[in-house]
Amino acid sequence: MTETIRIRSFIGTHGADWEDPRMFSHVSLEMTNILEGSGRFRWADRELPVDTGQIVLIPPDVPHSFHAATPIRFGVILIEGLPADTRQMFDRLVPNGEPAVITFSRFVQEQYEQLFRQWLRVTASPLKEPERHYDAWLRVLLLFVAEHSRSDRRALSVARVADYIREHLKSGVAVSELAALAGLSEEGLRKRFLSVYGMTPKQYHQMCRLTEAKWLLSSTEKDMQAIARSIGFDRLHSFSAWFKQQEGVSPSDWRKRQRLYHQ
Repeated sequence: MTETIRIRSFIGTHGADWEDPRMFSHVSLEMTNILEGSGRFRWADRELPVDTGQIVLIPPDVPHSFHAATPIRFGVILIEGLPADTRQMFDRLVPNGEPAVITFSRFVQEQYEQLFRQWLRVTASPLKEPERHYDAWLRVLLLFVAEHSRSDRRALSVARVADYIREHLKSGVAVSELAALAGLSEEGLRKRFLSVYGMTPKQYHQMCRLTEAKWLLSSTEKDMQAIARSIGFDRLHSFSAWFKQQEGVSPSDWRKRQRLYHQ
C-alpha cells in the first residue's frame, strides 16, 4: 500500500532573542532554509552557526534546536511519506543519517527562495492530484539543493565568483579581479573554478552571455542592438559575428528558427 505524502510548510519569523525551548525530534524529514538573519543549529553534542543562504536538512527522529542571534526568518518544509526513490534523493544529501548544513551563493539563494514561494502557492491550492504534485515539486527542490550544494567554503568562494560573472555580463571578465574576489591567485582560481564548474571563468562568462542572448532573442521583442548592448557588445557586427561563431547561424536567423519551431 502506498503511503500518503504529508507535508507542512511555513515561513517562521522570530526576534533576536528567540530560541527553541528544548531539543525537538519528529518523524518528518525537515528542510529549513534561512531566508534572513543568523543563528545557531544544535543537534546531539554539536552546534553550528547558520546564516542567510544556508539550508539545514534534518533526517527524522534527530533531536535538534534552532536559536536566533539576530532577527531571523526560516522557510520550513516538513515531509512524511515520501516515495522510496524521492526519499533516497534526500538521504544522499545527509551522509550517515546526520543533519547537513548546505551553503548557497547569493544568486542560488535567490533562485531557491523563488522555488520555495512557488511551492507554498502549490501546497495552498486545491489540486486534482496532490500526491503527484507534491512528489514532483519535492524532487525539483531536492535536485536543486543537490545541484548547488558545495562541500566546503573554498567551493563557495568560487560560487561567489560565478555570481559576479552572471551579474556583470556587460563588462569584461578580468581574471585578476575575480581572483581577488575569491581570495585566490589567478592560477588557483582557474584550477578551482574548473574543478567546480568544468570550465574556466572566461568560458563560463561566454556561456552565460550566450544563454542570456538566447533568452532575450526567444522571449522578447528587443532589437538586436539592445540585446547586443545588454551582454556587453557595443557594436552589432561584433555581437552577430560572435553569436554565429558560437551557434553557426546569425542571431536574427536563430530567432526566426525559434519562432518557426514554436509555430
